[in-house]
Amino acid sequence: MRFSRLVNSLPEKLQRFSPFPAAVDRTAYAALPPEVKNQILKMGESYLNYNFPVLRATDFMSFKRRGNRADFEARYFARRQALNFLVLAECVEDQGRFLDDIINGIWAICEESAWQLPAHNSYIRNTTTHLLPDTAAPVLDLFACETGALLACVFYLLHTKLEEISSQIGARIIRELNHRIIRPYLNRHFWWMGHGTEPMCNWTTWCTQNVLLTVFLAPFTDDIRRQCIHKAGQSCDFFLKDYGEDGCCEEGAGYYRHAGLTLFGALDILNQVSAGHFQSLYRWSKIQNIAAYILNVHVSGKYYFNFADCAAAPGPCGAREYLFGRAAGLPNLMLFAAQDFQAGAQDLFAGQEPHINLYYLLQTVFHYSEIMRFDTSRPVACDDIFYPSTGLLIARSSSLALAVKAGGNGDSHNHNDTGSFILYKDGQPLFADIGVETYTKKTFSAERYEIWTMQSDYHNLPTINGQQQQAGKEFQASHVLARPDAAAPAISMELATAYSLPEAISYTREMVLNKEIGTVDLHDHTNAENVILNFITYEKPVLTAPGRLQIGQNCEVLTEGAEFFALETLAITDARLKWSWDHDLYRLRLKMTGSDFKMTIC
Repeated sequence: MRFSRLVNSLPEKLQRFSPFPAAVDRTAYAALPPEVKNQILKMGESYLNYNFPVLRATDFMSFKRRGNRADFEARYFARRQALNFLVLAECVEDQGRFLDDIINGIWAICEESAWQLPAHNSYIRNTTTHLLPDTAAPVLDLFACETGALLACVFYLLHTKLEEISSQIGARIIRELNHRIIRPYLNRHFWWMGHGTEPMCNWTTWCTQNVLLTVFLAPFTDDIRRQCIHKAGQSCDFFLKDYGEDGCCEEGAGYYRHAGLTLFGALDILNQVSAGHFQSLYRWSKIQNIAAYILNVHVSGKYYFNFADCAAAPGPCGAREYLFGRAAGLPNLMLFAAQDFQAGAQDLFAGQEPHINLYYLLQTVFHYSEIMRFDTSRPVACDDIFYPSTGLLIARSSSLALAVKAGGNGDSHNHNDTGSFILYKDGQPLFADIGVETYTKKTFSAERYEIWTMQSDYHNLPTINGQQQQAGKEFQASHVLARPDAAAPAISMELATAYSLPEAISYTREMVLNKEIGTVDLHDHTNAENVILNFITYEKPVLTAPGRLQIGQNCEVLTEGAEFFALETLAITDARLKWSWDHDLYRLRLKMTGSDFKMTIC
């Protein structure tokens, strides 16, 4: 409980939290690089005279009635992104041109009946959501806390300018923050805060970071701030209890940005307001391993190894990864993040996700020059690694990048994918993990595994005696043996324990990356009578001879112990899947003809 121990020995006086200059500091904004100011003004001008979308009661009700999340959330996030860029533009220009639109944005968000999403409108974990929000009992979900941090940041940046127009604007912000964030946080228990052994997830640090931003960017008393610090420290400890010492994020690369990076966000705030009291935590190996995870699961270019609810192309790294690497003393992470940042510097605010966190935008803007100066001429070093906490092996050769997941099917954001693998050649996908579609009511419900992308039949896994894998911690690989540091890194496991099969059934899988000759060997052995092998490929497999397949232009696959069963086109029509895949995927199905199946991928 390292956070809590440090919280209990806080200095008597808290420091003022001044992470970035307010708008009145004209010297700081004048010093920003012209290319950054131009991009900010371009974005801000695109929202001049903006018509903030209406959020109707029936829009909120649509999730409960029809399972649709996307329509409400698109309008909700659009409001917040618009306000963010209007605020940044006013800070840069300082002519008052954006202020009326900013006031409209503040007022629109303050007038919302609820800041939580319809999909999160409940008070107890994994219970049914309510049709409409109770305005007297705010729910602290991810995006209520994000909204609190946003408005607190607006207050911090523009309080003087807004006060000159009307004192009611700032007063309204503080009143809403107190009612919707601070009082519920201190007086109620929400599941993500943690208490004992209950599993936590990205919600814990994501919400905690944004509550800390709210209470320190807005003018709350030191007594309230200390109460928030004590609760935040406990939550960070509850979050960390579920991580192995190896730092692996079982929620995947996409959620690293909302888990590991928000842990850093919370730690950074606590460290700043306590005059470095929490600095020692950056030298804790678990924190450093959490930071480095994103580097280890990167493949090449836009691609990442994407188990769980993660896109294969979850977006580039940026200022936050760089700053985490800097704080934790990880120059390789700084290099990795700086390479991505510099590559995207011509369009700082691009990306698939809406920009709803103003604090993150400020981190990008005010660390731009430092990151652009960082020497990125040397290559990023990536070693083979095995994560015992999740059973994830990652191995690379000069042309191949392989990830194999042992572990189990009880992860946060779980897919039934125990024993599956992902393989890239020359930076391009060969054997893929499809990812996750746009979230709906089904995604986080008892019907989750009716969704095809969650099922083991749509991973690189066998169907054994007509059975798919089952969800739950009890369904996991056993007898896992990994060799990550050899010239031929390998992993083997028993997979039958991830299925609901009779105890007499065995199914073992071994995978080896032969670095010297540039091949991957897969060997499955079973006593099951009926096995269909499923393989998800990015390019269409072509059968060139019995036991010989061509996948794309530079991959040949040799098989032994199976015959062709089916080849299906998996249409990629969902918007979220299109983030990663430029065209349809394919499912190759082979039927085992004996007790052993061998495949060599060249």
